[in-house]
Parts: sequence; structure tokens; C-alpha cells
Amino acid sequence: MEPKVVIVLACFSATLTAYVERVGFSIAFTAMAKEANLDEHVKGNVLSAFYWGYGVSQIPGGWAAQLYGGRRTLIASFLAWSLACLLTPGNASSVTLTVLARVCVGLAQGGLIPSVHTVLSKWIPPHERARAVSLTTSGMYLGSAAAMLVLPSVSALFGAASLLRLVGLLGLAWLVLWLAVGRDAPGRRSSDSTIPLTCNEAQLKQDLPGHRVSSAGGAALWASLMRSSAVWAIVVNNFAFHYAFYLVMNWLPTYFNSVLLVDLNSLGVLKPLPYLVMFAMSNVGGWMGDSLILQSKRSVAAARKTVNTIGMLSAAVAVMSMPAASGMMSGVLATTLTMGTLGLSRGGFSVNHMDIAPKYAGMVMGISNTAGTLAGVIGVAVTGYILDAAGGAGSIGGWWQAHSLAAVILVAAMFVFNAFAKGTKLFD
Repeated sequence: MEPKVVIVLACFSATLTAYVERVGFSIAFTAMAKEANLDEHVKGNVLSAFYWGYGVSQIPGGWAAQLYGGRRTLIASFLAWSLACLLTPGNASSVTLTVLARVCVGLAQGGLIPSVHTVLSKWIPPHERARAVSLTTSGMYLGSAAAMLVLPSVSALFGAASLLRLVGLLGLAWLVLWLAVGRDAPGRRSSDSTIPLTCNEAQLKQDLPGHRVSSAGGAALWASLMRSSAVWAIVVNNFAFHYAFYLVMNWLPTYFNSVLLVDLNSLGVLKPLPYLVMFAMSNVGGWMGDSLILQSKRSVAAARKTVNTIGMLSAAVAVMSMPAASGMMSGVLATTLTMGTLGLSRGGFSVNHMDIAPKYAGMVMGISNTAGTLAGVIGVAVTGYILDAAGGAGSIGGWWQAHSLAAVILVAAMFVFNAFAKGTKLFD
């Protein structure tokens, strides 16, 4: 097996493991909170503690990946969050300690995605990046689906606290794997930008007329990144993607209970279907993007914009179909289409970090993923206010308003990406 394939598969398993951890804690703490008879707002504070740590560590995680290399940052990330999981209290009565542990897990996992992008930018040539990034990020959705299917049974057999130890050990197991196979790209130091390109690959870099910003680092680099319209095109689309994604993910139980009058837990094997389709469609988006470059001879920018446009427009239509659902099966179908089309869009904006700034892909990813995390906080809260203002979760009018807002954001982001995204290397 080619070394770069091993690296991609290891990065895929990293995102999968991290999302097994996130879903695993939610399952474990929900059961522990019920046993301890905790109020809903206390449970909510504990479950949201992860995102406070995760949100503030994205940019520092990207900076660390660029400075020390993605391989080393991944080692530090997995070691820290795995130990934090293992040290998390096994009962819900220790709320303060549990919140502290979740903040630490979030802080440690904040470096994960920027580090993965840094590693891939050094190993993968431009015409293979869409497939590589789509595969690695799709691990999030397969991990979520696998955790939903398997971990409730583990919790029932061995107790909710066992999940905390299991996911911590899974993190350490991945760390052992990474220590065995993870390494810098051949002939490159961790701070160098990419592996040597073949003649054909070098031609792909001459995508569209553009300029390069040479920045040695520090304040000058950050200023250049923050002034770049191409960077902001990625940031805006990451925000839009996660606004819709977190809206669906967090409000799905309420949607099924209040609108469709169906308990989400009663769906059985259908429950993880949206995540499984999202996993598949994320990879379809990657293959589509690379095929446009290699087979259709489209420029890198045109390929990214085409995939992004199809994904974002389709997701806008799909998210609007959810309030129109009239029963369990139509609700599952609408949700699955929404998640699947969102996954497809990742073959556009989510790959573009490595096109415009391969050397600093982790830093750009840190900036855009901060916006994505912020979108989750804003989108979930705004949806709650919209539903309350419309008369509660049982009022279908509130759902139409909330989903219409998400659709508008997706379409607006698509136009921004088409106007400002680039396919050339702008930062060197």
C-alpha cells in the first residue's frame, strides 16, 4: 500500500475515533444524568462544555500544526483528549469536574481537523485532494453512525460509565497506530509546504491567474490571511454548512417528537441512516471534484465551485423539505437528503484550504472551523428563539421559518464562494 494511502486512512480513522468519542459521551452522560435526576439545563451545560473548549482552540490548533507539524500536533491532541476521557467522573453528581473534563477534551480536539489538513496538504497532490479530504472528514459521520448503533448496547451491558473508558482507550489505540505509521512527507520537514509534484501535477497548479502572498509568519501572515477574500469565501461556507448541520443534528429529536409525533429512539436501524448517507455522499463529492479536474480538464477553482454549488443548492432545497414531511418515512427521507447533500458540498469549500494555502492549510482550517463552531452555537440558539416566538416546537410555522433561514444562508454562501474562491496557491 502506498505510504500516502496509509496516511489518508490513518487520518480517516482519527476523525472516526473522535466522533465515536463525542457521541459516546452524549449517550453516557444522558444515562448518568437520568440516574442522578439532573435538571435539563444542567445537562445542557455539561453537553455544551465541549464546544467552549473546541471553539477557542481551532486557531491555536492550526497555528501549532503549522509550527510543529501536523504529525506532532495529532499526537499531542489524541494523548490529551484520551487521558481527559479516562479521567472523566463516572457519575453525573460531579458536575463541575465533568464540565472541566469536557472543556479539556474540546481544547485537545480543537487541533484535530487543522492538523489533519496540514498532514494531507503535505502528502496529497492537488488532483487527489478532494478525495483525500472527503474521505478523512467522512470519518466523522461514519463514526457517529457506528456509535449510535453499537454504544447503547455497550452501555446497557456494562454501564454508562464504561463508555467513557472505552472511548478513551480507543483514542490511545489510535495514538499507537499513528506512532507506528505517521510520518512527515518524504524529503520534507514538517514546516515545508507539499511533496514534490510531477510535471502533470505542476501544471494543475497553474489554475487561474492570481498572485501569491509571501509571508514568513507571525502578524504579517495572519494579516494576509484575514484580508484575503478567498479565505473568507471558505470561512463563510464553513459557517453556512455547520449552521444547517448543527440545526438538523441538535433539533432532530425535537423535530421528530413535536412535528412528526415519532420518538427518534424508535427508529431502530433507520436512526443512523442520515449519517451513513452523509458519509457516502462526502466521498462522492470528493470523487466528483477530482474527476472534474482529471477527466473533464476543469480548473481546480471551477471544480471546487461546481461541487460546492451542487451541494449547497441541493442542501437548501432538502432542508426546506423537512417541515413539509408528513410522517416518519418522509421525515427520515428529508433528513437523509439534507445530510447527504451537505456532505456532498464538502468536496468544494472544505478542500479549498489546501488549494490556496497548502503550507498554512491548518491555520486556514482553524479560522474557518472556528466560524463553523460559532455557527453551531448561533444556529441552535436562534432556532430555539424562532420556535418559541412562533408558539413552540409544536407549531409548524416556526419550523418553516427556522429552516428557511438555514436555506437562505446556504444559498448566500454558495454565491460568495462562486464570487471569491480561488484555486491557485495564494500563500507561500
